[in-house]
Amino acid sequence: MLLAGDIGGTRTRLALYESAGGTLSLVQTTTYPSRSASTLEELVVQFLSAHGSPEVSAACFGVAGGVVAKQVRATNLPWRVSESGLAHTLGIPRVRLLNDLEAAAHGVLAISDPASLFTLQAGEPPAGHQRFILVAAGTGLGVAAMSWDGHRYQVRPSEGGHIDFAPQDEVEDALLVSLRARFGHVSYERVLSGPGLVNIYRFLRQYRNAPEPAWLAERIAQQDPAAVISAAAIGQEDPVCDEALTRFVSIYGAAAGNFALAALSVGGVYIGGAIAVKNLARLEIGPFLQSFAAKGRFTEAMKAMPVHVVLSTDAALMGAAACAASSE
Repeated sequence: MLLAGDIGGTRTRLALYESAGGTLSLVQTTTYPSRSASTLEELVVQFLSAHGSPEVSAACFGVAGGVVAKQVRATNLPWRVSESGLAHTLGIPRVRLLNDLEAAAHGVLAISDPASLFTLQAGEPPAGHQRFILVAAGTGLGVAAMSWDGHRYQVRPSEGGHIDFAPQDEVEDALLVSLRARFGHVSYERVLSGPGLVNIYRFLRQYRNAPEPAWLAERIAQQDPAAVISAAAIGQEDPVCDEALTRFVSIYGAAAGNFALAALSVGGVYIGGAIAVKNLARLEIGPFLQSFAAKGRFTEAMKAMPVHVVLSTDAALMGAAACAASSE
């Protein structure tokens, strides 16, 4: 039996897979609030106990954070995790840790069903050029690059979400100044994430001198603020929410274009994460692709890059399972 995990700042998904003849079959999966436990080991023990404590031959976990020397400190959780610590505590002989986007990239490479992708821009990729990048906003912002080495795809993780935020106009200049006063360093993750959408919204409330309606304040207090803002924008219930989501989408496109240039991912750009799927209609129109392509002398090159949204919510989990299978 194989154990796979997708460890995010908000939710932790754990799953058991069986591997036979090169095919992975899902046996069980459970999602937990990440902060419901003090350690990852605690959640894994709970999960395995709930499913009969099966014998696990190998495990792989995609964790939101930089994996260095086979250990990671989760970016948005108070967890320190190591391969040796997990193997010892859980009694699993082979344990591997990946950055969460590294795991998701392995999952994206394994996608065979065209229905799992939505194409924003078909592009005109050069024949045989197999260099790609995955950018995904969720609780944080992750980036991973994929390239063919002549034998197989190599996935290269990064902490690109913490690169300096680059404003595109005078409103975003003011946004940067506002966020710098709060955080000091302002990374793309401060604006391209669930909390980032809230940061943009709060800034625009002040910048536009637009008081928050009582009904909206009540919803934000009782529910996930980012989801409320997004829903109010899509439903055209509030102009500031609408502008916040439009700004978010535009900045997302600009950042994806920056990462694509840095990796020269002429084979294609994949946009992952639940935020993209939930706001697909907004990504499909205007601001995202306009900002993606707005790279001066490289504008035409950007328009030639395919851009796809990953619709599958299981990419990171499947990628982790595939890596666990390869370590058996």
